[in-house]
Amino acid sequence: MSHLQTDKKVLNRIRRLQGQMNAVETAVNDPDVSCIAVLQQVAAIKGAINGLMNELTEQHLKTHVLQGEYNQQELDKFLEILKKYN
Repeated sequence: MSHLQTDKKVLNRIRRLQGQMNAVETAVNDPDVSCIAVLQQVAAIKGAINGLMNELTEQHLKTHVLQGEYNQQELDKFLEILKKYN
């Protein structure tokens, strides 16, 4: 997936995830931060990971699987269903 190295949307998602992970590590090492606060941060990371997975799946389909013409409406429906189950 060498084409991803130039995709600012994907790279920005990854950088945000790195920042969120660093924040969780900091929170875990802070005795004043509650478990609930850490759980909320982890839940946000889980959502961000799912978003990244959806974006990578869509790009993979468009770049490597659906070469040439394809039905955009059908692809959109498929991706919507996929997002519901992630």
